[in-house]
Amino acid sequence: MSGARVVWGDLAVLGALLAVTVGLGLWFRRRQTSTDEFFLGNRRVPGWAAALSFVATEVSAVTIISVPATAYMENWEYLQFFIGSAAARVVIAYLFIPAFYRFHCTTIYQFLAARFGVPTQVAASCFFFVTRLLGSGVRLMAACLALSVLLGVDIRWVIVVFIAVGVLYMGAGGMRAVVWTNVLQAIVFIGGGLAAVIFITGRVDGGAAGLLRAATEGGRLAVFDPGPSSGAPGFWAAFWKNPNIWWVAILNGFFGSMAAFGTDQDLMQRLLTVETRRTSQRTMLATIGLSLGVLLIYLSVGTALYGFFTTHPGLALPEKLDAIFPFFIGAHTPTLLKGVLVAAIVLAGIDSPLASLATSFVTDVYRPWRARRGLSVDDAALLRLSRLCVGVFGVLLALLAWAFSHGKNILWLAFKIGGVTFGALLGIFLLGLLTQRGRNRGNILAMSLSAAINAVLLILSEAGRIPLGWSWLVILGTLVTLGVGALWPARR
Repeated sequence: MSGARVVWGDLAVLGALLAVTVGLGLWFRRRQTSTDEFFLGNRRVPGWAAALSFVATEVSAVTIISVPATAYMENWEYLQFFIGSAAARVVIAYLFIPAFYRFHCTTIYQFLAARFGVPTQVAASCFFFVTRLLGSGVRLMAACLALSVLLGVDIRWVIVVFIAVGVLYMGAGGMRAVVWTNVLQAIVFIGGGLAAVIFITGRVDGGAAGLLRAATEGGRLAVFDPGPSSGAPGFWAAFWKNPNIWWVAILNGFFGSMAAFGTDQDLMQRLLTVETRRTSQRTMLATIGLSLGVLLIYLSVGTALYGFFTTHPGLALPEKLDAIFPFFIGAHTPTLLKGVLVAAIVLAGIDSPLASLATSFVTDVYRPWRARRGLSVDDAALLRLSRLCVGVFGVLLALLAWAFSHGKNILWLAFKIGGVTFGALLGIFLLGLLTQRGRNRGNILAMSLSAAINAVLLILSEAGRIPLGWSWLVILGTLVTLGVGALWPARR
């Protein structure tokens, strides 16, 4: 991203938005008198705000950077995954959410406690801790790295600022602050993306018509990849290794999204902040249109960038094309617009898992531990512990982001590790939702076996020993967990 310059006007935009973020947290602090308010906002969050919060959590700095790069270098085949994702959201709305509201869950892992027992609840929450900390550590690192290059500041200081802002507004304002700052984030990256599309298109030779012509000639608008026919040579290799074949993409998008959304407390907590099951279901369904809109915006950004650089062949390109959008922001956008786009990356990078991590630790680990020992649980003490947990998890997240910043090719590897654990989580939830079988000992064995098998498969795949794409891990892990867990009958 050489040539990038951020001036005082851009910093003023960024600083103002960060100040509003912290201000929202401090504003909602006065309402934080109970854990129910801190964790769920007393279930009084409007559905539209919860939907925007969900989408803001789903979208990350990695999304804002990588989706335009994918459209620039390849095409729009990423939309195939969204077809499966949309179907998964419908299943979550009508299968998962009713169960969570029926048991009055603060965390979704309380459903597992009601269905199987506390050991399964604790095991699932531990899988969540690993998955969310790794994923959020990568997201934080990506945003901090982009900003450190733009500002010319050591990434360690950027990480410190990001975590300080996150701990301050989340620790002070709880889930209400998280939701409303997410709404701000969504407005910024949706508005910033639209502004980028308009700005870039206006600078393509021939305008929108020239852009469409360049993208069509370059094959950048293809959506479906039919893959080789069933009898063609290399069919099975493509089946296991190429995630862009249309039906493979839809299948992986379905299972991947069902796991990433339906079994992740960070995302589902937004849907538990609304008052009723029906409102939560409508909120989940509303995210289909909102997420599709965001995806289309940033795919359009990538296509517009392709048209811009194709019709201006003399312009310099970044060393790595996966950084094409941040490079363009730094080198070709005017003041203020640059500030808004940088703010979109920054706000998407100030991930909000700290509230959900604290919620899960207090609800799924600490409370059951106290209850097993016959110790009373004081809500005021739990509220203080929750705030302490926000700080502790913030430090852990900062250390992970700093460690990831020293690695090579760590970005996708961390998400692949998420594929190792998500299958176990989805399998155990489906076991509880779809069957009458399973008990704690078998569940923990099934989840552990699933994660172990997927870890071995991932290592062999990364080493080139087996022709298996990492996107299959969630499906395989789900089937292993479901199959092994179902061997145990339910405790009578």
